[in-house]
Amino acid sequence: MSSGNEVDIHEELAGAAVTPLHKMLGIVITLITLFDGYDTFNPAYVIQYVRQPWGLLPSQAGFLVSSGLIGFLFGAMGHGMIADRYGRRNTLLAGLWIVNVLTLLTAIFATSFASFCTLRFLTGLGLGVLLPLGTTFINELAPPRVSNAFSLWGVTFGWSLGGVFAGLIGVFLTPTYGWQILYFVGALSIPLTLLVHAVLPESPKYLAARGRLEELRALMVRLRPDRSAVYATATFHSPDRAAPRNTIAALLAPRYRRVSLTIWVTAFLTLFAIFGLVGWIPTVMIQRGESFASGFSYGALMQGTSFIGGLTLAMLADRGFAPTPRLLGMWWIIGGIAVGTLVFVNSHAFNFVVGAVAGFCVIGAQHVLNNFTANSYETGFRASGVGMELGVGRVGGILGPSVIGFLQQVTGGQDAVFWAIGGAAVVAALVIGSLSVPAKATETSVAPAE
Repeated sequence: MSSGNEVDIHEELAGAAVTPLHKMLGIVITLITLFDGYDTFNPAYVIQYVRQPWGLLPSQAGFLVSSGLIGFLFGAMGHGMIADRYGRRNTLLAGLWIVNVLTLLTAIFATSFASFCTLRFLTGLGLGVLLPLGTTFINELAPPRVSNAFSLWGVTFGWSLGGVFAGLIGVFLTPTYGWQILYFVGALSIPLTLLVHAVLPESPKYLAARGRLEELRALMVRLRPDRSAVYATATFHSPDRAAPRNTIAALLAPRYRRVSLTIWVTAFLTLFAIFGLVGWIPTVMIQRGESFASGFSYGALMQGTSFIGGLTLAMLADRGFAPTPRLLGMWWIIGGIAVGTLVFVNSHAFNFVVGAVAGFCVIGAQHVLNNFTANSYETGFRASGVGMELGVGRVGGILGPSVIGFLQQVTGGQDAVFWAIGGAAVVAALVIGSLSVPAKATETSVAPAE
């Protein structure tokens, strides 16, 4: 594990037990991603209230969801390069403050289609930081042997729970207080941000890559108190390089090109399906005869089952049941076919079962794809890798609600929703399944292209 007074940071982290500090930081990340999930999905519960007063066509109504995703796209793609150069902690805090301020402004000043979409775009710039950087942070902290499960509990549980809360607020509070209550509740992230300022350290792998030894020693003593005597005088060796000058070129270097392109295409298709699904399912289910409360409850249902589906898939991946790309493909094929069956059957019980399966498979697998992506790159451009995956994916997420709204407008029916979502999930399964060997964390000394 060590040679003289030099220790390898990756081996030290890999050999660590899951300590109270690991758990505390996991809870903090969970709370951050809870507000991320809540804020990402609550526009779906605005559509029903503003569609008629603002005179919106279906394609415009879909853009209420997509506008925030456009901001997310820029935030996700841009934050990685900042976080890889200037640190995970400061970038994450900046994203949180952007979300805090713009969420509150949305509740107060969004009084038209244009103002709502503008504020959602600006909020998305901050949201684009939270989920990918939370995923990166967890994967640079957790022992690799439990990284999938730790990420699911530390990142996905919060994100899914946030989606559930958005549904519950949509069902129980918006009828009384209007859609604005969604954003007043979202502003409760401000006290959380103050807590994050106080307790969140920098990523240990980032500190090692940047040579910040005193901070790293102090943090490692907390993560592995059994090795505190060694760390007091240790020099930490990290095979990772600092961030390359051009992180996009590094992601597309021959060593990573196929994995990167496959992940990007997959993320585009899956987030097209996911945001099309969560953006339109409450409204479509009401049109299919469900009650207002029942229609709105589908969003909470899918977010709840997505965590169970993601955790199940993560446990199978951690135990080596099959290569992760094959497991992801299996989940998306099952979910895509299930959604497609809604074209042919419409009953409350059947709708409910398919909604649960869609959350379990289609959304649940996305969480594992995020972790798979984080494990595919080395520290110097890991945040950029996750940011690019979610950024390219958000292009699909942007198009999903708007394209599906346009298809309904053209066809005059709801079947296009299910064909588009189910088809995108099945194609994504085929794309990710084409990776013959699962990507693996590449904490090695091979230099990326610059």
